Amino acid sequence: MSTITQLKAPADYWETEPHHHPEGASTNIGFWVYLMSDCLMFAVLFATYGVLHGNLAAGPGPKDLFDLELVAINTAMLLFSSITYGFAMLRMARGDQAGTLKWLAITLFFGLCFLAIELYEFAHLIHEGAGPQRSAFLSAFFTLVGTHGLHVTFGSIWLVTLMVQVKKFGLTSANQRRLMCLSLFWHFLDLIWIGVFTVVYLLGVI
Repeated sequence: MSTITQLKAPADYWETEPHHHPEGASTNIGFWVYLMSDCLMFAVLFATYGVLHGNLAAGPGPKDLFDLELVAINTAMLLFSSITYGFAMLRMARGDQAGTLKWLAITLFFGLCFLAIELYEFAHLIHEGAGPQRSAFLSAFFTLVGTHGLHVTFGSIWLVTLMVQVKKFGLTSANQRRLMCLSLFWHFLDLIWIGVFTVVYLLGVI
């Protein structure tokens, strides 16, 4: 009997209380990890473009191809979408579901305008014989700008999905958390595009 008693652990030896974490904490941390991985990917793409942008293979260069006015309009579309998304977040903080959806719809409009102009630019370059296979410069250009465009496309699909969720279930805590994650993603794309506009377009035509 004494042996059994000695083998028993104290009542507080084993931790039986579960760990309590703030709701959504793992989601936020995971999303920040994803954004950091995206930063690394774009850093590699920028570095690749920096190495290859002078390899024209006797073909056209940035000064021959880029329409800076069109790119400036495209940049304005994405910057406006970031501002309107900020207005959507302000409405969300006030619990205004209709106002949030309205500003999200305006954000989607500007995002789609950005994509339409980018697709027009790509189609025009390919029509002029300046496709990604023409030179290392154009391969790096299409890869960098196209990857950013794909991110905007996925962000737009995500935005439509969240608009449906908000319309159906309202501004629940889960939907607010998702909208905040998308806000980080959307503003992140803005920052990346400013880098693209500066490094690829502005410096390219100087």
